[in-house]
Amino acid sequence: MAANLCGAQLTAADLSSATLTGAQLIEADLTGARLTRVIAGQAQFRSANLQQARLIRSYLNRANLRDANLQQADLSFAELRHADLTGANLMGANLEGANLSGACLTAANLAGTNLQASDLSNTQLNCTDLTAANLSGANLTGANLQSANLAQANLTRAGLLLAQLAGADFSQANLTDTNLLGSNLSSAKLLGVSLEAAILPASWQHYRQQYGS
Repeated sequence: MAANLCGAQLTAADLSSATLTGAQLIEADLTGARLTRVIAGQAQFRSANLQQARLIRSYLNRANLRDANLQQADLSFAELRHADLTGANLMGANLEGANLSGACLTAANLAGTNLQASDLSNTQLNCTDLTAANLSGANLTGANLQSANLAQANLTRAGLLLAQLAGADFSQANLTDTNLLGSNLSSAKLLGVSLEAAILPASWQHYRQQYGS
């Protein structure tokens, strides 16, 4: 039977390598907790406080993290495939090398987040704040970034094949050497964007002339 820890006070607790599959942790306080290599697939973390928690290489596939506070949490190399992070606060979090394929991050706060070399393929990132995020080398193939804020974001060498970018804000973003083939850029804001060596669809060549070299 899955553990019921709803509303539990687990500040700075050491739960490293624990098995929490399907556990109920709704509104639990896990501030600063150690959850390295925890197995928590399908666990319920809705509205939980995981600020500054260590979730390195954790298994959180299909976990519910809606409206959770993950500010400055370390989720490097974590498995978050098809996880629900709608409205979550991930400001300043470390998600380097994390696998978020198919995850939902609609309206999440990812400002200043490190997503270097992460897998964000087929994710829902519409209306998400990615201001000044590090997405260098990230895989965003098929991602939905409609109306997302990517101002000042680093997307160097990122893959954005077939991505939905309509209405996204790329002001001052760095898209150097980024692959944008098949992407939809209609109504996107590109003021000050760098498109140097970016791979663009033929219909986008006027953007290179206007915004990049």
